Amino acid sequence: MADFGGGDLETFRAETRAWLERSYPSSLNAPMGEDDAPWGGKKFKWKSPDAKLWLDRMAERGWTAPMWPKEYGGGGLSKAQNKVLEQELRRLKARPPLMSFGIWMLGPVLLEYATEEQKKRFLPEIVRGETRWCQGYSEPGAGSDLASLQTKCEDKGDHWLINGQKVWTSYADQADWIFCLVRTDTTKKHEGISFVLFDMTSPGVEARPIKLISGSSPFCETFFDNVKVPKEQLVGKVNGGWDIAKRLLQYERQNISASGFGGGGGLDVVEAAKAEIGVDALGRLADGDLRARIAHHRMDAHAFMLTVRRAEAESKTGSGPSAAVSIIKYAAAKMNQERTELLVEALGLQGLGWEGEGFSKDELAAPRAMLRAKGNSIEGGTSEVNLNVVAKRVLGLLDHQ
Repeated sequence: MADFGGGDLETFRAETRAWLERSYPSSLNAPMGEDDAPWGGKKFKWKSPDAKLWLDRMAERGWTAPMWPKEYGGGGLSKAQNKVLEQELRRLKARPPLMSFGIWMLGPVLLEYATEEQKKRFLPEIVRGETRWCQGYSEPGAGSDLASLQTKCEDKGDHWLINGQKVWTSYADQADWIFCLVRTDTTKKHEGISFVLFDMTSPGVEARPIKLISGSSPFCETFFDNVKVPKEQLVGKVNGGWDIAKRLLQYERQNISASGFGGGGGLDVVEAAKAEIGVDALGRLADGDLRARIAHHRMDAHAFMLTVRRAEAESKTGSGPSAAVSIIKYAAAKMNQERTELLVEALGLQGLGWEGEGFSKDELAAPRAMLRAKGNSIEGGTSEVNLNVVAKRVLGLLDHQ
């Protein structure tokens, strides 16, 4: 394929469409379940050879990170070209080739803060899905007040020595590496934090899965006992990690907002409600109150997605995501909780199953998704913290002294 560095966009579209149609495995046309998510990494077991083939083909072109520079494994596409690629992928209803904290969160801040050597070392492996990352932020005593973290990082001359604990570390037991906030100065709060990267197989690292009320264990307690980290794996300046942490949280909230959290199986709330409750003479859902609440939710969801797309376009102007992503993340959590609750209500008795016969796979997924959604207002920054960000950074309100 030609390198369209600002060339004919329609030619780029035509060749992109043709390549995607040739390259996208037809077996992936079936809906993607939660168990099929393409996380990648050394520990990941691909359930579908075609899903791995799709990743390899996209990664070879750098299209798992289309706008990252080519020298770091990215696609080097312009904003206009990236928009075309997104449109063509949607037209094909293609599955994502890779789901990666490395692409969503770590990569963007490495591009902004890392050394040239760090970029060349870590970014290409992220693009190819060879390294799966987890996020070491929250601690038992430092959740909403993240800057109170106490995981200690000592300078031992030729290496860093890390001791402490993280909690709610997503997929830590399945990750290859971690990007981690540590305390390098105990005399200061925000100015005493640094940002380091290290291998999860390092001696002294232990991840223990936490079983949730939904029955799944996507989060872990993560312990560090005299973990040695090479000096060159600190990103940015010593004690300068808080700025990186804030930037990464913006990318995290932007991604959570864009994805809308998802979950709940493959059921559509309208179709599920019609099947269980029935329709009136006009073919409408027979329960007028539930019908009105579902309609209101769908209007909100449509307006929300339009807002997300506008925010994404604004974030690609070169300044990155703004504090406004806190508004979107707050709304995304609220809407996903509402959606999962509506689905369980629409299913009636079929929405109360936990296991056993008499329920479909999607019906069993619905109550678990509803319970899981309760955590949406905590992860990625609590709703209360995000409202504070909106008050201070968006509305310009000041704290009362």
